[in-house]
Amino acid sequence: MAAAQPRLPAGVAMVRRLARGCWSAFWDYETPKVIVVRNRRLGFVHRMVQLLILLYFVWYVFIVQKSYQDSETGPESSIITKVKGITMSEHKVWDVEEYVKPPEGGSVVSIITRIEVTPSQTLGTCPESMRVHSSTCHSDDDCVAGQLDMQGNGIRTGHCVPYYHGDSKTCEVSAWCPVEDGTSENHFLGKMAPNFTILIKNSIHYPKFKFSKGNIASQKSDYLKHCTFDQDSDPYCPIFRLGFIVEQAGENFTELAHKGGVIGVIINWHCDLDLSESECNPKYSFRRLDPKYDPASSGYNFRFAKYYKINGTTTTRTLIKAYGIRIDVIVHGQAGKFSLIPTIINLATALTSIGVGSFLCDWILLTFMNKNKLYSHKKFDKVRTPRHPSSRWPVTLALVLGQIPPPPSHYSQDQPPSLPSGEGPALGEGAVLPLAVQPPRSCSISALTEQVVDTLDQHMGQRPPVPEPSQQDSTATDPKGLAQL
Repeated sequence: MAAAQPRLPAGVAMVRRLARGCWSAFWDYETPKVIVVRNRRLGFVHRMVQLLILLYFVWYVFIVQKSYQDSETGPESSIITKVKGITMSEHKVWDVEEYVKPPEGGSVVSIITRIEVTPSQTLGTCPESMRVHSSTCHSDDDCVAGQLDMQGNGIRTGHCVPYYHGDSKTCEVSAWCPVEDGTSENHFLGKMAPNFTILIKNSIHYPKFKFSKGNIASQKSDYLKHCTFDQDSDPYCPIFRLGFIVEQAGENFTELAHKGGVIGVIINWHCDLDLSESECNPKYSFRRLDPKYDPASSGYNFRFAKYYKINGTTTTRTLIKAYGIRIDVIVHGQAGKFSLIPTIINLATALTSIGVGSFLCDWILLTFMNKNKLYSHKKFDKVRTPRHPSSRWPVTLALVLGQIPPPPSHYSQDQPPSLPSGEGPALGEGAVLPLAVQPPRSCSISALTEQVVDTLDQHMGQRPPVPEPSQQDSTATDPKGLAQL
């Protein structure tokens, strides 16, 4: 007689069975339960939500936003400006060299339209301007020698002297005299300024797509000498009249020329590189950038001086306060080209978002419908655990490991079932029949539910139907402690 193989400890055997069941369950495929609810209203809501989501992605995401493209914003850009034209004031003719600042021409250019001139200033002492705070006085006691006002024009000498005109007095300062506003001359240059022309030469480059283009299309050398910008007939002639720019910005030229202001010329390069290069064209727009209706900061002006010497000894200067129209050229743009990665990402997002309709309809179905409890019972499988798991631990362990419970026995609780003759070892007096626990089929709860339901269905088919016991009597009628579904 062969020697009996040594038994493994109970804990090791249980761990092995559990690991084997988990490894088997790892390769299982689970799918959600599908229930068809024949309700026209709920079906209408479901399809309408899906249709709205589909229209949003097709029309807005893919057609308007072109999310199937890889895009690049903020192109590399270069700007060159050049102003041409002459004008005249009451006593003088002005050319470009005098009314354009800075002369080199960049993305910002200022065109002077009015000036206030303080001529023949020399270093000396003179009355302070009455515009300076606390500059008026009645005697020398009101003026402190050596006092410096950052809003003034010089250092006070401590004397109170008569003003340039009138009966008023101000403190004397050591500065460039006469100070501004003492004997200023006003010159208006805006009479012919609307006819000034501005050349705006712009080139852009998108490094991601290696695409470059400029706003001048013609290759003829004399093209720019005879053209003027027109959005419809000649969009590639970047020569603009100053009056046209101010008019497109919605401003009055005479008022703007007197007070000054800042006008933005915005060039937009929105290019669909899936199309031909000729479809990538600049779009121009114009608007005022400085706050028009804020009296504290509206307008635009700056100061500069021209220095010279009289008789080769005395240094003299002419101080000019200039009001003008400043042109700021701003370049924006975005280029896009088809790419597989954003297309797949947005398609996956669209298909996932369609599931929102099912989520909404499930919420309505299980919350607001008249038969919501019936729908909930059909949609979800519920498994109840035994009431006294400690007294029936072998059966509980079998349920956890996915073991099919044994069929209901027709024997009473006091008489255990006998084994057929010749099968199994003989039992001694007082021995307890052990419960055979088979290796687990699955670790998942879904597999456990399917096994219990299938087994019960088979047993119910093998014996005549009996009335289902109530929940209160489940413990008394179930000697093995199995869970009721």
